[in-house]
Amino acid sequence: MPSNPEAIRRWLNDIQHHIVMAESFVAGLSYEAFRDDNMRLYAVTRCLEIISEVSRRLPDELKARHPSIEWREMAAAGNIYRHEYEDVAARRVWRTLTVSLPLLRVVIEGELSSK
Repeated sequence: MPSNPEAIRRWLNDIQHHIVMAESFVAGLSYEAFRDDNMRLYAVTRCLEIISEVSRRLPDELKARHPSIEWREMAAAGNIYRHEYEDVAARRVWRTLTVSLPLLRVVIEGELSSK
């Protein structure tokens, strides 16, 4: 069954929205300030959980165009955030936020501009 372009656009917008929101939660913060702020850590983790869930809905052909993105790991991370929450470490969330999300943001913005 062909993918619904409107749904794909909505999902891409959802991912973009949650990337922007997560980044805004930590704007100007050091890792140490982030780590010690439970509210911000929780908020960013929730954004990552939503991004993970939405990424599962994206069609395989879109994901195949961007092999540099670790789509499987992104989807799997959602399970950790939901079911193994005691193992969610601030350092891992920070790394995702500062390393992985900027790369994902570029991909999402590129996909949105081509639609």
